[in-house]
Amino acid sequence: MTRRASIPRRYLALVFPWLPIERLRARRPHLFVARGDAPIAFAESVGGAMRLAALDPAAVAAGLSVGLTLADARARVPEVEVYPYDPAADADWLERLAEGARRYSPAVALDPPQGLVLDSGGADHLFGGERGLAQDIETRMARRGITVRLAYGDTPEAARALARHAGAPAPDEMGAIRRLPVAALELDEDGCAALVAAGLKSVGDVLARPMATIAARFGREAATALRRLTGEEDSPLTPRVVATPIAVERRFAEPVARTEHMLAVLEELAGEAARALEERHEGGRRWDARLFRADGEVQALRVETGQPTRDPAVLLRLFRERIEALADPLDPGFGYDLIRLDVGLAEKLDAVQLRLEGGEARTEAVAALIDRLGTRLGRERVRRIHPRDSHMPEQAELLLPATDPTPRAEWTRPEPGEPPSRPIHLFDPPQPIESLAAETPDGPPARFRWRRKLHDVARAEGPERIAGEWWRRADMAPPTRDYYRVEDVRGRRFWIFRHGLYSETERPRWYVHGLFA
Repeated sequence: MTRRASIPRRYLALVFPWLPIERLRARRPHLFVARGDAPIAFAESVGGAMRLAALDPAAVAAGLSVGLTLADARARVPEVEVYPYDPAADADWLERLAEGARRYSPAVALDPPQGLVLDSGGADHLFGGERGLAQDIETRMARRGITVRLAYGDTPEAARALARHAGAPAPDEMGAIRRLPVAALELDEDGCAALVAAGLKSVGDVLARPMATIAARFGREAATALRRLTGEEDSPLTPRVVATPIAVERRFAEPVARTEHMLAVLEELAGEAARALEERHEGGRRWDARLFRADGEVQALRVETGQPTRDPAVLLRLFRERIEALADPLDPGFGYDLIRLDVGLAEKLDAVQLRLEGGEARTEAVAALIDRLGTRLGRERVRRIHPRDSHMPEQAELLLPATDPTPRAEWTRPEPGEPPSRPIHLFDPPQPIESLAAETPDGPPARFRWRRKLHDVARAEGPERIAGEWWRRADMAPPTRDYYRVEDVRGRRFWIFRHGLYSETERPRWYVHGLFA
């Protein structure tokens, strides 16, 4: 018996050099409507200073670089538009690109922050060879407005290095690797600087030295990186693991024609799905039931829960609510010959310890009520106020469907025994007031008129200064606000602010934004 020759391993690396700006353009296209050619940069706080974390091609062409302080960047290029750097959104976008890359290979590894590596061995011939597969990827990415650089290699490190550091594809792969700069070894800053200081500026220069000398002088990490780049040391790819969606179904020799029988089958299917979720320590938040009639028509039912669950009784009750809330009652016709239940969205669900006073039980009861109301009235009609990470008072909350996951931001609470720093109710928009007297130009008014009534201020606390978003251009940023908590002689308490500093505008205006109880 002859042994079948094994398929040689080949790896394809994809690099998305402008991922942040292209992600922003895809997610928020309105920002790019009728805008000029001003460069765009993304900044984040590093060691107490705002520094550039990502750039667009125009910003690079203007001379900006990653790591530059925001103040220096605006001094060099005043017209630069700055947005907050959002690595979580970029990581989510990279996950979506990885999911799309599975059409080319089941083994796709994330190479954050802006790359992917595919094990393309055995899949190239489906697209007419390596060049055909690469051309298909480039075409699809260009159609979506995404820039991609790609390269093949015998090892993941070689493919990554060629995609990131090579200027253009070369027929001689090993020759191209030798011409790469030592930065392709991806050592730390000190290790790379040591190689350059020793006169080793390219990978070929390092390969010309004995490996033992490299390890002794520059460390084992440099020697290991060199061996993996050239294929002398094995470097396995760690592919992205995607959990198989959970779906259960039941087929019938005789179609099911009664709704009660159908619901009993759904409860059994929910039990099967719950056992599969329990093995993963997960719970379902979106459940889709599909009812296949004998005449070929498919009816769909969907229920969503505010918290992950794998309780069949809860799901059965929600499906009953959904059926009762339908404008057109379910018509089984000649009966259903297939019933399928899919877990559309699953999240982690660990065991919950009930407290003796029943606090957790009360939370579960509220969640159950929200689920029932959302199922009967509609997901968008049952909403909850969530905190939003913003210093601007009118933007510090979001009204979202109650079944949506809770945002990461938390409500700001006053210290125990301290009065609240902000009122619960805010005017939208803030209401103008007329400042009639002030002890100092920058201080709070001693008397003001609101709704044609005079108010003499007895006490005032502040200011709480809220500046405009730093990522906006200076000519587009809103004026600074100075907030004060004031109490008039009759004991009524107001939250007022001056809109603009005297250094920003000649005549700042005053507004009342809320009332304290």
